[in-house]
This record gives sequence, structure tokens and C-alpha cells, in this order.
Amino acid sequence: MTQQTIELYKALGLTGSEYQEILDRLGREPNELETYLFSAMWSEHCGYKHSRKYLSLLPSGGAVSHGENAGGVQIGEHVVVFKVESHNHPSAVEPFQGAATGIGGIVRDILAIGARPIALLDSLKFGKITNNFSKHIFDGVVHGISHYGNCIGVPTVAGEVSFDESYTDSPLVNVMCVGLVHKDKIRSARAEKGKTVIAVGSHTGRDGIHGASFASRELSENSREDRPSVQVGDPFIKKVLIEATLEILELEEVQSCQDFGAAGLLSSSSEMAYKGECGIDLHLERVHLREEGMQPWEIMLSESQERMLFITEPHGVDKVLQIAAKYDIPASVIGETTDTKRYRLFWHGEKVADLPPESLAQGPKYTINEEEPEYIAQYKNLKPNKQTDIEEAIKKIVADPNFASKKWVYTQYDHTVGTRTSLKPGDAGSAGMWLREEGGVVGLTIDSNGRQVFLDPYNGAGNTVWECFRNLASGGFEPMGVTDCLNYGNPEKDEVAYQFVKSVHGIADACRAMNIPVVSGNVSFYNESGQRRVFPTPTIGMVGYAESSESIIRGHFAEGETLILIGSEIRENSKIGGSLYHRVLYDFLGGEVDVADYELELKLKNTIFELRDAGLLGGCVDVSEGGLFGAVFEGLKKGNTGFLGNLINIPDAEKALFGEVNGRYVISASSPEKLTEAIKIPHRILGKCINNRFEVDGYSLNPSELFNLYDNSIELEMNE
Repeated sequence: MTQQTIELYKALGLTGSEYQEILDRLGREPNELETYLFSAMWSEHCGYKHSRKYLSLLPSGGAVSHGENAGGVQIGEHVVVFKVESHNHPSAVEPFQGAATGIGGIVRDILAIGARPIALLDSLKFGKITNNFSKHIFDGVVHGISHYGNCIGVPTVAGEVSFDESYTDSPLVNVMCVGLVHKDKIRSARAEKGKTVIAVGSHTGRDGIHGASFASRELSENSREDRPSVQVGDPFIKKVLIEATLEILELEEVQSCQDFGAAGLLSSSSEMAYKGECGIDLHLERVHLREEGMQPWEIMLSESQERMLFITEPHGVDKVLQIAAKYDIPASVIGETTDTKRYRLFWHGEKVADLPPESLAQGPKYTINEEEPEYIAQYKNLKPNKQTDIEEAIKKIVADPNFASKKWVYTQYDHTVGTRTSLKPGDAGSAGMWLREEGGVVGLTIDSNGRQVFLDPYNGAGNTVWECFRNLASGGFEPMGVTDCLNYGNPEKDEVAYQFVKSVHGIADACRAMNIPVVSGNVSFYNESGQRRVFPTPTIGMVGYAESSESIIRGHFAEGETLILIGSEIRENSKIGGSLYHRVLYDFLGGEVDVADYELELKLKNTIFELRDAGLLGGCVDVSEGGLFGAVFEGLKKGNTGFLGNLINIPDAEKALFGEVNGRYVISASSPEKLTEAIKIPHRILGKCINNRFEVDGYSLNPSELFNLYDNSIELEMNE
């Protein structure tokens, strides 16, 4: 092995042991091009080498198309397909394009299944909004999402935005796409021998080269130099590519489809050959290019956007090309599938790579250290040693950007295009999309809580799943399936490894208790810099279903209604570690995290649905960030009404108002006597909705002032 060879594989991110494994698998040294191929496919971003072992713990029973580009759940004759992915590193260096192409990538995953994209959701994490750099990233990401999503005609209907110092260097940009397809029209990415390979979409250029490798290492002071690794999207081409792809997939001659994602043509083609247990020959000079002089390794690793790969019967090639021409989209016949079980690349007739597809698609799989870090025990016993005036505390919570209205964000998104949106952003804890084909409404939500997961990875991750569950249940939706995006620091460090593995177990156990599958997902590691590491942040997307519009429960309270807390009460010994109020009022992080009572959570959902079906229920808001006060306030704000009543049930007023424990909802009723008679679980009457008043346990506040703080705090900060 020459020094030049050692320098090459190390520069490409391969370790010495990984290069030795390549030698062992091939029985020879790879050539320079093949080394480039292995470096991309064995990167963390493509190969999942530190996470594959653990993802098998997640339940998938009942999922449709699990293991494909995206999975889904069946509703009647249709399948709702959904997946969430990250575009964190690109967004850190080029926030506009990084976020925009994040949408482009997740939309292609849905398309490759044969589903029409019908909705987008996003989960966004940034440094403190008072930090000018974080403000710049926040502004660029939101504009990137709005520009791309609005142009392609897919509504952005729900999401979450959080701010914390831990995300300053490594913002998290997670995007979820939801699609719809008839159960008989689902497509696979599995290739078959004897077929033709066609690339359809934008010309291939040098943008995005090494994008997968860039996303597989920690950010550094030199990360700004990685801008060429960030892809450049074109939403106008994507709009017509959506229509062209769906029309092409209607052809009987088209056997399978894959999008050009991370590692571009390399990953899409090698994975199709591996899944189909066949060979594939690609003639790289036939690929339509945007730039002259591109070399084979550049063509293979380019992550230029808006491209799809089709495997079709030879006699169907002309039909595919005609559809592409109709939409004025470039297309090229670039190869064929074979019975050789070899992945072969040709350049002007010369064979330049010859590998088994499985050697690329199945990289190393590591076991990571699960030892509990010392900080877990240290943080458990921490307590804040301050106390704030209740009225001041309420104003701080309401104005904090983690709690305040996110309308500055979602008003930039087109959330009504497509005419399916039934519950819009800000209406409730989840979005709703009409499923007219089956007569009901699909519920969509996305959530995360890095603070809790940092303090207790197992229970914090499980609590995130239950929060999504409550978001859907409070809107009248039966939870059906989960997708996850698991965002962590460097998995080669013991602390991160522990956080990741315990989180996966927490998610798995919560989903099993709900009896719903994890249908798809994504892992994003190396979200850290030399200065700081992100909170371990598993983002959970969840889909539910309501059989009719009459099943939807409104997410606000109305004048004259009585408010009732159902479920768990805050007690003196309640565990509220990771609560927003600790972070807002005291900049404090510590304590023990509340543990969800699975049996109670399921009973609460059933109780809410029974009250709804009996016609006794008005509005419903689940209790989450901001505690009991937060839930009451949000329901009042959405209903534009006030309140007179008592929320405090223990001497510690702050804990009673703002403490966060699982298993609680605030519901409203115009006939509280009938409703309380029907409730067979713990409950407490809180008070009554009264216009133009806001009196909580004797504290009298100005509702207009509170509503103004809630509505405008983010916009005021962004305009400074």
C-alpha cells in the first residue's frame, strides 16, 4: 500500500480498519474511483454504520413499504406515506439552500414510492434568538423552506421551532413530507435484471459533491469552506418533476424508481442493484451534465438536485423519454441491469469500476459504548435556588420564543395550496388534511424535546413520542404511525452513544405501548463543534386519522365554557426536569424527568373520544411546554377569550402553573355537570372562560397585554 493510497482514503474519511475491510472484501486494492465510491457509501450519512444495529429495535409491524424510500400506514384503499429527514450541516453553512434542498430531498423520497406529496412539516432548532448569528440562520432557513415549499405547491401545514444555546453552531433542520398513494400503485426501489436505466431530471453538476461526507463529521471553524458541498435546488423544475415522475410511474413498463439523494447516482443505483440482487452497468459519459470536464468520480458523487432514476423494460424507454420531453425535463438512457451481480462503471467504453453491489450498500456496522455518563447523576439532584413573582413569570413564559406564537414563521408558508388543508398552523396541536378518497381527515404532528432527552435519554425520548400522541388525540385523531429523525453529536464519543441507544429504546417502548409502527426515519450524527454539542434531539413525526370531520375536536376554548383538567395532577414530589419554565426563568437545566404512565395515556385518549362521541366535549388542549398555564393560555388565545379560575393546587405556585408532567389535558364544556359525571378518571374543574378578564388564583393580568406579548415577541426580535 503506497503512501499516496493511505493519504487518499484518509482524506476521504475512511479509517485504516475500514480500508482493510475493503481489501478483505474485494481481495484486492480498490482503484482511485472505487475508493471514492466506498468513502461516500460507507460514510455515516449513507451507511448508518453507528446506528444500523440499534434501529432494528424499533417496531415496524403494520407498516407499509418499511425499508423503502419511505414507509406508511394503510387507510382504506390508500396508503399515507411519510418520512422525516435532516439537512442540518448544509443549513449551518448555507441556511437558505440547505433548508430548501432539505425539502427537495424528502419530497423525492415520497415520490419514489409513487405517492403524491400532499403536506410538509418542519422541526427547527436554533441558538438563542438574541444571538445575531442564530438570527441569521433562523431567517435563512425559514426563507429557504417558504421559497421552495411555496414554489412546488406542497403546503407546509405544521411544525415546531425552538431556541437554545446548544444549537448555536449546529442548527437542526428536520423536514417531514407526507404523501398519498393507492395501495395497488406503491413502487419499490428494487431493480430487476434485463432492464434499462434512465436518469430523468436536472443536469448533473459539481454542486453537492462530498455532501454525504460533509454531513458525516463535526462542524469546525473551517466549515464555511464546505459551501460547495451544499446542493442548490430549483423548485420550479421540482414542480414539473413531481408531475413527470408520477406520470412515468403510471407506466406498466416502469419497474422501479429511486431518487438521487445523498451520494447522488452512486447511492441510488447501487442500492437498487443490491435490493434486487442483480448487477448494473452504467455508462457515465451518457449522463447529461451541466458542466464540462466532469470526471467519473464527480458524476457519481454529485448531489445535484431534482433528479430521479428509473428502471424500465427496454420496450418502455421511448414512453419514459416522451413524458420527460413533454414536461421539458432532460432525460438520458445511462445503463442497464444485468445478471452479473456486479456494479460496473464505464467511461467511454473503458471499465473503470467493478464491485459487488453489497460491498457498497452494506458497509461496516459498529457497536457503540452505552456507558452512562457522569453528568446524568449530577444533574438529577440539581434544583433552582431562585423564585420569581408569578405575574412576572407569566409574562416571561408567554413572551419566550420557545412558547410564543410562531406565526412569524408559518405566515411565510403557503399552507392552503392543494385544497386538502382542514386544520391550519396555529389552529390546534396538530394539522389536518382531508382524505376525501376515504371520507376522513389525516392528522399530522411533529415534536421534540432535547432538554428532557439530555437529562434522561430513555424517558425523554419516550415522552416525545407521547407528546405527539397527545397532540393527535387532543384533535380527535387516532394515532397510527411514527417517523423519526434522530439528531445527536459524535457517536464515537461514549456520552453521545449512551444518549442515542437509550433514546432508541425509549422510542421503541413507547411505540409498542401505543401499538403503532415506526414506518421510516433518519439518523443525523456529528451535530457538534469544538465549542458545543446539540442536545440529543430525537424528532418524532406522527400520523393519525379521524373517520369524519365530525370527529375533529377543536383546539380552543369559547366564552362561557368551563375548563376541566383531566389526568395527572402536579404534586410536591412531581418530577419536572427539563421544563421550559426552569430554562426561561432561571436558565436552569437539571432535575429528574417525569415518567409517562402508559396505561393512563391510553385511558385519557379513550376518555376524550368517548366525551366527543357523546357530544359533551367543547375544546381540548394537551398539557406540554409551559405546563398547565401554557395549555390554558393557548386554548384561550386561540378562542380569543379570557379566564377566571384556579390552576394552583400545591403551595409551590410556579411548579403548579408551569411544571411539565405527562398524561394531562385541559378540556372545555358548556355543560360541565354532564361532562364531569361521564369522566371516570381523575379530573378537576379549573374555572370559566370570561371575555376581557384574565384572573388566575387571585392574580389579575391584562389579557390584551399577554396576547400581544405572545403574538409579537419573535417578530419584534427579528425586526431589531
